[in-house]
Amino acid sequence: MIKVILIDDEPLAQSIVEEYLNQHADFEIVATCNNGYEGLKAIQNLQPDLIFLDIQMPKITGFEMLELVETLPAVIFTTAFDEFAMKAFEANAIDYLLKPFSKERFDKAIQKFLLTYHSSKEQNQKHTADFVAQNSISGENQHRIVVKNGADIRIIPIQEVHHIDAYDDYVKIYTGEKYFLKKKTMAYYEQSLDPQLFVRVHRSHIIALSQLTKIEPLEKDSHVALLKSGKRIPLSKSGFARLKEVLGV
Repeated sequence: MIKVILIDDEPLAQSIVEEYLNQHADFEIVATCNNGYEGLKAIQNLQPDLIFLDIQMPKITGFEMLELVETLPAVIFTTAFDEFAMKAFEANAIDYLLKPFSKERFDKAIQKFLLTYHSSKEQNQKHTADFVAQNSISGENQHRIVVKNGADIRIIPIQEVHHIDAYDDYVKIYTGEKYFLKKKTMAYYEQSLDPQLFVRVHRSHIIALSQLTKIEPLEKDSHVALLKSGKRIPLSKSGFARLKEVLGV
């Protein structure tokens, strides 16, 4: 049996997907969830093959939830906002159901999933990861960061971020003396954060301009940025030039 989880804050939408899916004998709904918090826990515990996921939900969005999932299942997105549909179709990675959708359209999505499911589960996971990455940085500048802190989920407003450091396959997101790990790249945050508020000053460091107190010279034409916390962040030559450009000096 193909294990399925439904994640949607609208009971009617859940019931429609459940009704349509019950007519496909190879699928079993193992959980229904009303938000991203419940969805993340269910995915971790039940390891589904496929999830039906709404994007615009309270607390955290569908995209933010997927960023916290370690092993991604295949995803069929469901939403009423067609601005996301265009992105999905352009990505040509996974299917997308624009509410309200018919049974015929639903069945087509199922058939598309089955083609990739039987050929390569790894390819499904790659498609999902690629799509999430593309849509996470293609909209407005990021205004918050959602992280997993043990069993808890923490929403960090972007104004609380002091600096971001590279850390192997992760980044460390600093808020004062505390930091949180997130499995993202420095390039991702360089693209998604507002360039007027955050500057990548080194291949391993992004700083919030609001935290900058001064730039100090070191020997051999090198420099460091001094933050309000007392942290000293090294500046690369290109990072120093980029910082001066943003500061207008």
